[in-house]
Amino acid sequence: MRIAARHAVATDVVALDLAPLDGTPLPDWEPGAHVDVEVVPGTERQYSLVTTTPEGNWRIAVLREPDGRGGSLAVHEALTVGAEVVVAGPRNHFGFDPTRPAVFVAGGIGITPLVAMIGAAERAGTPWELHYAGRSRSRMAFVDELVAAHPERVVVAAADEHPRLDVVGILAGPRDAVVYCCGPRALMDAVETAAAHWPAGSVRVERFEPVADVDAPGEPFEVELAVTGVTVTVPSDRTLLEVAEEAGAFVLSSCREGTCGTCETPVLEGAVEHRDTVLSPEEQADDRTMMVCVSRARRGCPRLVLEL
Repeated sequence: MRIAARHAVATDVVALDLAPLDGTPLPDWEPGAHVDVEVVPGTERQYSLVTTTPEGNWRIAVLREPDGRGGSLAVHEALTVGAEVVVAGPRNHFGFDPTRPAVFVAGGIGITPLVAMIGAAERAGTPWELHYAGRSRSRMAFVDELVAAHPERVVVAAADEHPRLDVVGILAGPRDAVVYCCGPRALMDAVETAAAHWPAGSVRVERFEPVADVDAPGEPFEVELAVTGVTVTVPSDRTLLEVAEEAGAFVLSSCREGTCGTCETPVLEGAVEHRDTVLSPEEQADDRTMMVCVSRARRGCPRLVLEL
């Protein structure tokens, strides 16, 4: 794809419109979807889709993070209009349910997938509210458009203007609604804690950073690759993905840190120690699938059987 347009949408936030090189119409996608972008050769990052533009291009928005891992700096410094990038997806592990009222909670650049959901809610007539936190309005992408279009539904908590977002107060009383949250890890953790008394499945979060112990060593375990027809042993210091690839299994993968969902694999037998940030707690408890780039057999489970 190529960068068809680029413009600032807040301090240190740039929106990029991605267009296919051959002009082929892009596929439809559901709110909450993200794409993998190879921002420089060998470096992929995941970005939520904000909208499909009137020209038919995909729009993403990227925050410049000087202390990050380098992906956002590459976007801001190298991806100018006309630049070509490799894009995979879209994929969606942050689905929106238009049949239930929505409580949107955004922190900073976490607003990007929620913009798409708000548009879908409006089209479907779904009741919704947005609580949007940031350091200052100047750093909050799309805040002026959202407030102007929906003044009664949008609550802005800019840290330099008001006290911090009262997550506990917002979620104090369980409702017949789904809470959608995207933003810094601390905000998502706070939302999950504050809504722990809500019915199971009421909170959906989108995380693009790995869990803290994603690289921690684990116990060795055996894996039967049911499709490939071999059984392998995964040592304590290697990932299931690495060992499966060496054994000849075909595994789609991208981030290799449990955040994108590309390597999701059906589990036929066994119990999993889930280290991803893609599956919900309920999905992890079911042990029906796993992210083989980071997850392992649960302690005490010596063997997994996977559809690989």
